[in-house]
Amino acid sequence: MNGVSHHWNIDFLRCHASPNTVPRRVLIILNQPFSFSLLQRLWHSTCYHCCADGGANRLLDTLRQQEACLADYLPDLIKGDLDSLRLDVQEYYTSKGVQVLKDEDQNSTDLMKCVDVIIEKEESEGRGQYEIVILGGLAGRLDQTMHTLSYLHKLRKVRDRVYAVTDDNVGWVLDSGEHHIEIDHSVLGVTCGLLPVGIDSTVLSTCGLRWDLTESTSSFDGLISTSNHLVPGKDVYIRTSKPIWWTVELR
Repeated sequence: MNGVSHHWNIDFLRCHASPNTVPRRVLIILNQPFSFSLLQRLWHSTCYHCCADGGANRLLDTLRQQEACLADYLPDLIKGDLDSLRLDVQEYYTSKGVQVLKDEDQNSTDLMKCVDVIIEKEESEGRGQYEIVILGGLAGRLDQTMHTLSYLHKLRKVRDRVYAVTDDNVGWVLDSGEHHIEIDHSVLGVTCGLLPVGIDSTVLSTCGLRWDLTESTSSFDGLISTSNHLVPGKDVYIRTSKPIWWTVELR
C-alpha cells in the first residue's frame, strides 16, 4: 500500500456554482441518455465541455425536449470518429462555431479521444490537471460499461481525479491507500459498493458503512461488497491494498 491519504467530495453534484468560482473541471458527455436536471448540475460546475461523438446528439435532443435555451449549453468541442454524430446535429453546432474534430483512430474510443484533448489543453496551459467528470459510461451496453471501468482503472496511474456519473449513480477508482470521502446525504442515496474490478483481490477496511469491513479480502471469486449502505450523518473512510471501484447511488 502506498500510504497516501486521499480526500474526495462530489462538489460537482451540488448547487450550481458561480461562473467566477467554477474549478478546473471538465465535462465529457458520452452517447448515453441522461436527464436535463443532471446535465444542469454538471454543466454549471465545469468550465470546459466536450461531447464524445454521439454525445452531441444526446445533448441537443435533451435540450430540445426540455425547451431549454440552446445557446446556454454550447459545447466547446465535439470529437470522435463521428460515426454516430447525426448530420443535423453537426450542422447545427458547426453553425454556432463549435469545433468538430474527426479522429478515425480505431485503436481508441471516443472517450479516449476526448481525454487526449484535455491532456493537450493542460500541456498548452501549463497549469496542472483538470478534474474530469464523465456523463455516462456506467449504463447501457455492457461492453461500453466495461470499457469505462477499465479505462478509469488505467487513468488512475496518470490522473488525480476522474469521475463517471449517470442518473443512477456516481463512481470512481480508489487507488491503493487510504481514502476519506465526504458524503453529502442531500445528493446521494443510501446504497454503495466497493468493486474489485481489474485486480485479483484486495484487502479492505472501512468506516462509515452499515456493514463495515475489517481487513476483509475482496475478489470476484470471493466477497464483493455490493448493496452496502451509507450511515446517515457520517462520512466514509476506506483503506484498500489494491485499486477498487467505489460507487454510490444518486437521489
